[in-house]
Amino acid sequence: MATIDARRGEVYAAAWSAAGEPLWEPLVCPPEQLAERLAAIAEPVICGGSGAIRFGQQLASRGVEIPDDAEPVHRVAARHICALAAAGAGEDESAPVAPIYLRPPDAQRWRERDSLQEPE
Repeated sequence: MATIDARRGEVYAAAWSAAGEPLWEPLVCPPEQLAERLAAIAEPVICGGSGAIRFGQQLASRGVEIPDDAEPVHRVAARHICALAAAGAGEDESAPVAPIYLRPPDAQRWRERDSLQEPE
């Protein structure tokens, strides 16, 4: 399972089986909710990424294996992103690598918050 610290007390996560099949779509949620989802996975889970380091205690409580903080599995480098893009290019060269937005931008949240406040 790949996890990234999403800030705001949340984690971005995606999980795959040992055969490389997706177990669920990428999501953003509090670490407690992620730990509950992990309880439904029958096979052992190995977790890497900045989310695994930050929320290791909550995830380990569900039996998730988290490599030592110094392991490279917790870091994403530009070369990793380039390698993923190159690997995906063989499938459909017209499909660009694109980000997945799992929550609204902060500016939208602030605008909604400000619109709910009464004028003085």
